Amino acid sequence: MRVDLGCGPRKPEGYFGIDRHSWPGVDMVADLSAGIPLDDGSVSEIRAHDLLEHLPDKIRTMNELWRVLKPGGIADLVVPSTDGRGAWQDPTHVSYWNRNSFWYYEDGNPHLEVFGPAYGVTARFKILSLTETEDVNRIVHVHVILRAQK
Repeated sequence: MRVDLGCGPRKPEGYFGIDRHSWPGVDMVADLSAGIPLDDGSVSEIRAHDLLEHLPDKIRTMNELWRVLKPGGIADLVVPSTDGRGAWQDPTHVSYWNRNSFWYYEDGNPHLEVFGPAYGVTARFKILSLTETEDVNRIVHVHVILRAQK
Protein backbone atom coordinates (compact mmCIF):
# COMPACT_ATOMS: atom_id res chain seq x y z
CA MET A 1 0.00 0.00 0.00
CA ARG A 2 1.20 3.48 -0.91
CA VAL A 3 -0.20 6.27 1.29
CA ASP A 4 -0.22 10.04 0.85
CA LEU A 5 -0.64 11.68 4.26
CA GLY A 6 -2.15 15.15 4.20
CA CYS A 7 -2.85 14.70 0.50
CA GLY A 8 -5.33 17.56 0.21
CA PRO A 9 -6.97 17.84 -3.21
CA ARG A 10 -3.74 16.81 -5.02
CA LYS A 11 -3.34 13.09 -4.27
CA PRO A 12 -1.03 11.41 -6.80
CA GLU A 13 -2.27 8.48 -8.86
CA GLY A 14 -1.82 5.13 -7.14
CA TYR A 15 -1.87 6.44 -3.56
CA PHE A 16 -4.39 6.01 -0.75
CA GLY A 17 -5.02 9.54 0.53
CA ILE A 18 -5.56 10.50 4.16
CA ASP A 19 -6.36 14.08 5.17
CA ARG A 20 -8.25 15.84 7.94
CA HIS A 21 -10.48 17.50 5.34
CA SER A 22 -12.76 15.70 2.90
CA TRP A 23 -11.16 17.11 -0.25
CA PRO A 24 -12.05 15.44 -3.56
CA GLY A 25 -9.96 12.28 -3.86
CA VAL A 26 -9.38 11.81 -0.12
CA ASP A 27 -9.93 8.16 0.75
CA MET A 28 -9.95 8.52 4.54
CA VAL A 29 -10.65 11.54 6.73
CA ALA A 30 -8.56 11.47 9.92
CA ASP A 31 -6.82 13.79 12.35
CA LEU A 32 -3.21 12.71 11.83
CA SER A 33 -2.08 14.52 14.99
CA ALA A 34 -3.84 11.68 16.86
CA GLY A 35 -1.84 9.05 14.93
CA ILE A 36 -2.04 7.26 11.62
CA PRO A 37 -5.16 5.06 11.50
CA LEU A 38 -3.45 2.13 9.77
CA ASP A 39 -2.15 -1.22 10.98
CA ASP A 40 1.44 -1.80 12.04
CA GLY A 41 3.70 -2.67 9.12
CA SER A 42 0.95 -2.28 6.53
CA VAL A 43 2.46 0.41 4.27
CA SER A 44 5.26 0.10 1.74
CA GLU A 45 5.55 3.83 0.98
CA ILE A 46 4.44 7.02 2.68
CA ARG A 47 4.38 10.38 0.98
CA ALA A 48 3.96 13.39 3.26
CA HIS A 49 4.67 16.66 1.48
CA ASP A 50 4.02 19.83 3.48
CA LEU A 51 2.33 17.92 6.32
CA LEU A 52 4.73 17.34 9.23
CA GLU A 53 4.89 21.03 10.13
CA HIS A 54 1.12 20.93 10.80
CA LEU A 55 1.43 18.14 13.40
CA PRO A 56 2.31 19.21 16.95
CA ASP A 57 4.40 16.28 18.18
CA LYS A 58 7.47 15.49 16.07
CA ILE A 59 8.41 12.35 17.98
CA ARG A 60 4.91 10.91 17.83
CA THR A 61 4.72 11.70 14.12
CA MET A 62 8.02 10.01 13.29
CA ASN A 63 7.21 7.02 15.54
CA GLU A 64 3.86 6.64 13.75
CA LEU A 65 5.46 6.79 10.30
CA TRP A 66 7.89 4.06 11.36
CA ARG A 67 5.13 1.99 13.00
CA VAL A 68 2.94 1.74 9.90
CA LEU A 69 5.80 1.17 7.46
CA LYS A 70 6.84 -2.34 6.51
CA PRO A 71 10.49 -3.27 7.15
CA GLY A 72 12.39 -1.40 4.44
CA GLY A 73 9.37 0.80 3.71
CA ILE A 74 10.02 4.28 2.34
CA ALA A 75 8.96 7.66 3.74
CA ASP A 76 9.15 10.53 1.22
CA LEU A 77 8.90 13.73 3.27
CA VAL A 78 8.97 17.43 2.36
CA VAL A 79 8.90 20.15 5.02
CA PRO A 80 9.56 23.89 4.98
CA SER A 81 12.90 24.49 6.67
CA THR A 82 13.64 26.87 9.50
CA ASP A 83 16.48 28.02 7.21
CA GLY A 84 13.92 30.00 5.18
CA ARG A 85 10.65 31.92 5.52
CA GLY A 86 8.29 29.00 4.91
CA ALA A 87 8.51 27.45 8.37
CA TRP A 88 7.31 30.64 10.04
CA GLN A 89 4.82 32.15 7.59
CA ASP A 90 1.81 29.83 7.90
CA PRO A 91 -0.24 30.28 11.10
CA THR A 92 -1.09 26.56 11.08
CA HIS A 93 2.55 25.45 11.34
CA VAL A 94 3.10 24.06 14.83
CA SER A 95 6.36 22.12 14.50
CA TYR A 96 9.57 23.33 12.94
CA TRP A 97 12.11 21.31 10.96
CA ASN A 98 15.44 21.64 9.22
CA ARG A 99 17.90 19.16 7.75
CA ASN A 100 19.37 18.39 11.20
CA SER A 101 15.96 17.45 12.66
CA PHE A 102 16.19 14.03 11.03
CA TRP A 103 19.37 13.09 12.97
CA TYR A 104 17.14 12.15 15.93
CA TYR A 105 15.51 9.36 13.88
CA GLU A 106 18.56 8.14 11.93
CA ASP A 107 19.68 4.63 12.86
CA GLY A 108 23.22 4.81 14.26
CA ASN A 109 23.30 8.61 14.57
CA PRO A 110 24.63 9.70 17.99
CA HIS A 111 21.65 12.05 18.40
CA LEU A 112 19.27 9.07 18.23
CA GLU A 113 21.49 6.66 20.15
CA VAL A 114 22.14 9.08 23.04
CA PHE A 115 18.85 10.98 23.29
CA GLY A 116 16.28 8.72 21.59
CA PRO A 117 15.52 6.44 24.55
CA ALA A 118 15.00 9.38 26.92
CA TYR A 119 12.87 11.23 24.35
CA GLY A 120 10.67 8.20 23.60
CA VAL A 121 11.87 7.73 20.01
CA THR A 122 11.14 4.25 18.69
CA ALA A 123 11.53 5.16 15.01
CA ARG A 124 14.72 4.12 13.25
CA PHE A 125 15.37 5.16 9.67
CA LYS A 126 18.21 5.17 7.20
CA ILE A 127 18.47 8.48 5.36
CA LEU A 128 18.61 7.61 1.66
CA SER A 129 18.68 11.22 0.45
CA LEU A 130 18.33 14.67 1.94
CA THR A 131 18.22 17.82 -0.18
CA GLU A 132 17.20 21.44 0.22
CA THR A 133 15.61 23.67 -2.37
CA GLU A 134 14.76 27.37 -2.32
CA ASP A 135 12.00 28.83 -4.45
CA VAL A 136 11.55 32.36 -5.81
CA ASN A 137 9.80 33.42 -2.57
CA ARG A 138 12.86 32.36 -0.53
CA ILE A 139 10.97 29.41 0.92
CA VAL A 140 13.43 26.62 1.68
CA HIS A 141 12.17 23.05 1.74
CA VAL A 142 13.91 19.95 3.02
CA HIS A 143 13.16 16.82 1.01
CA VAL A 144 14.20 13.63 2.76
CA ILE A 145 13.76 10.01 1.72
CA LEU A 146 13.92 7.57 4.63
CA ARG A 147 13.93 3.77 4.80
CA ALA A 148 12.40 2.11 7.86
CA GLN A 149 14.97 0.03 9.75
CA LYS A 150 13.21 -2.82 11.52
